[in-house]
Formats: sequence, C-alpha cells, structure tokens
Amino acid sequence: MPEYEAVIGLEVHVHLATASKLFCSCPNSFGDEPNTNVCEVCAGMPGVLPVLNAKAVEYACRMALAVHAEINRRSQFARKNYFYPDMPKGYQISQYDRPLCERGHVDITVNGKTRRIGVTRIHLEDDAGKNIHPQGENTSYVDLNRAGTPLIEIVSDPDLRSAEEAVAYLKTLHGMVVSLGISNGNMEEGSFRCDANVSVRPRGSDTLGTRTELKNLNSFRHVQKAIEYEIARQCDVLDDGEQVVQETRLYDSARNITQAMRGKEDAQDYRYFPDPDLPPVVIADEDLATWKATQPELPDARLTRFLEEWKLPVPDAELLAADPHLARLFEGAARLYPEARKIANLMQGPLLRELNQRGLAPANLLLRPEALAELARIVDQGLISAKIAADIFPELMDGETMPEALVRERGLVQVSDGDAIEAAVTKVLAANPSEVEAYRGGKTKLISFFVGQVMREMRGKANPAVVNETLARHLER
Repeated sequence: MPEYEAVIGLEVHVHLATASKLFCSCPNSFGDEPNTNVCEVCAGMPGVLPVLNAKAVEYACRMALAVHAEINRRSQFARKNYFYPDMPKGYQISQYDRPLCERGHVDITVNGKTRRIGVTRIHLEDDAGKNIHPQGENTSYVDLNRAGTPLIEIVSDPDLRSAEEAVAYLKTLHGMVVSLGISNGNMEEGSFRCDANVSVRPRGSDTLGTRTELKNLNSFRHVQKAIEYEIARQCDVLDDGEQVVQETRLYDSARNITQAMRGKEDAQDYRYFPDPDLPPVVIADEDLATWKATQPELPDARLTRFLEEWKLPVPDAELLAADPHLARLFEGAARLYPEARKIANLMQGPLLRELNQRGLAPANLLLRPEALAELARIVDQGLISAKIAADIFPELMDGETMPEALVRERGLVQVSDGDAIEAAVTKVLAANPSEVEAYRGGKTKLISFFVGQVMREMRGKANPAVVNETLARHLER
C-alpha cells in the first residue's frame, strides 16, 4: 500500500464584533429573542439598498495586517447565489475575484518545528440566518437575527499536513482576532468556526487529491477529531481501489465520524457577479496609516515580552499570552505582587479549572488582579496552604471577595503551631501501625498517606512543611 500525506486548507469564519450588521443598522447581538433584530434590508425585501458598515472594513483590514496580507485599495462585493430558507435574499453578499485582502501568512509551531502557512485571502461577507429544527416536532423555524451579521472569511493555502497543524493554525488565528478586539472568538456561539478542506495523495506527489469539505467545525477538539477521521477514511477508500468523492461532509461528534451531506459545489455553481447595489470598497491612505499605527499587541509579540520581562517558562508564557484578557489579569496581579511564576501557577491551576467548569470565556472574568495577587501573597506568607487557596478560589470569581478577609472569617488560617501538629502526627501514627512498619521497612512512598491523614485530622489547615518535618522526625526513630 502506498504511503499517503494529507493536504488540508481551512476556511475560517469570524463574526465581527461591530455594533450593527454589515449592511443595515440592526443590532449585531447574540442570544436575543428570534426575529427581533430584523429589518427590510437583512430580511431581503425587494427594492432595499444595503449600506456598508465602515467598522467591519476596518476590522477586516486589521486582521489582514496581523497576518501580513496585502490590502487591496479597491475591492468589490459580489453576489453568491444559492437558496436556503435562512437566506431570504436568495444570495449571499460576499467577495470573489476582487477581495479585500490577499497573500498573507501565519507561522505555527508543532512538535518543535515552525512552518509558514500561507493565507490566500481575507474577504468580507454577510452571514445567513439560522434554521431551527425542534426535536419531536414536524416543523422547522427560521430565525433571521443572524442574517446580515458581518463576517470575515480567512482562507488558507493548502499548506497544512496534519490535524495537529490545523489546530495550531486555528489557535493562532483565534488569539489574533481576540487580541485585536475584532471578535469575541466564542466558538460555542459560532463566532469563530471553520470549514476544513481535506484530501490525501501519495507521499511525494505534487498532484492534489479529490477534496472533501468538513462544514462548521466549532471547537478545536472537533477540528482535530474530524480531520483525523477524514484522513483515515480517505486513505481506506484509496486502498480499496475506489475514488474519493468530492462532497460536503458533516462531523458527528457522538460517533466520531464524518457523514456525507451533499455534493460539493464549485465556484461556477454559485454564479458570482458584482453586486450592482454596492460600490467598490476604496481604502484611503490615511485610514490604513491610522490602523497600522494603532494595532493592539498581538500574541507573538506578547509572548516574547512575557519571556523577557517576566522570565516565565515557555508553556506558561504561551498560555497567558494567547488571550489578552488572561494577559491583562496576569500582568495586573504580577505588578502588585511581583512573583510572576506563582501568579502564573494560580492561573494555570485553579483559574483554568474554574473557567472550564463554568464554561466561562476569559473575556467574562470578574476576578480582580488585586484578589489574585493577594492570594499568591498569603500562600507565600504561610497564612494558608496551596490546597486552601484552591478550595476558596471559586469564591473569588465574583470579583468582590478578597482572599485574606475570607480565610480569616472562615477560620481557614493555616496552623503552624508545632504542638498541635505534633499531637495530630502522634495520633495518626498510632492509628496506622502497619503502615508505619511498612514505611520503616522501605516503603517510603507512604509518606503521602501520612501527610493526607494528618491534613484530614487538622481539617486541611496544617502547614504542610511543618507536617512533613514532624512526620520525618517521628518515622525515622
């Protein structure tokens, strides 16, 4: 059997965080009652005229600057013709042969190797509405709140060779859009999603294989799993002597498979033509100069700065630099209590755990830098143990509670009194004679058992250093 290599290109769709939609003044907001943010323009009524949102153009150009793309000073909107119930106009307003931005690149690092991934184009377009199919009902509904939402589509060159590279590329773009402030990047809400074009070919061949398109992947995990499955599926098809069919496929996360959805269209099937209702988009020199001069700090630059200024380990710096909200929280706390690694440890441990458990985005964090800095300080001072710090962390997430006042109010201050710990150690050892004998016989890993028992006896408030010291003294007799 021949050895195959994957060829992957991604089409990333980013909802822009403008106040209004792309071609009308309707609010651009998520989660409102269905069909409350709709007007004649985004509902596709005959005779209406779209008016371009200038802020959306700025956001698209800022993204282009971030990926080193060329910004075309004159671009053109086109009509992309197809019909779905949630596309009331019967076409999407997009860009085709004259896009806003072209020929950029993004550098990614996977397994210690850095590769440059080309960006073919970035163009503006409006989103469709949403079809709703309630389970158990023989009825479908259409919500047009999303119709007309401004999108940028970031199209990569077919330079990616694995699911891991695809995820690394996506995470890099995600960090950029959030840092630029052009999108909240919320994947669960569909603000950041991608279609993956996947094909395989014999390794060493220059000929592209037949591609399939995996639609609307809205989590990094789903992207990785879907691409991995599709690569394996296509290899099996070719090994069986069959041909891969050009088609659009959906990823079923419950079964971890991709399924055929429909035949894949080509560009000519959409019958693109210039939109007669919209003039060309012209980028003024002064606007472009302003955008270049006011670009926010991007993750790569922030990573370099965190490594140099705060001397963080690379994994810590990468995590904190990727998101501007985490970065601001870290720097705010580290400037108040300059123990950067200890602040980073709290963010990588208890903070990330809380974010994951609550399904909370860093942008919605209420935790104050003052509380984080104070927590690191009272752990360092021995006022509380690291375990107590982790236990009380959920209560700090409201943005109002301060840790020192909380632990004093709750009686959680760490006990370092030698007599009290001595008494607890004596009690624990007396209650576990066989374990004591085993420890003295060479099973020294039992020390963690004894520490746990002493901490339980003292309701988690004993100073771990004093506990370990006291245990060692008793056990080595």
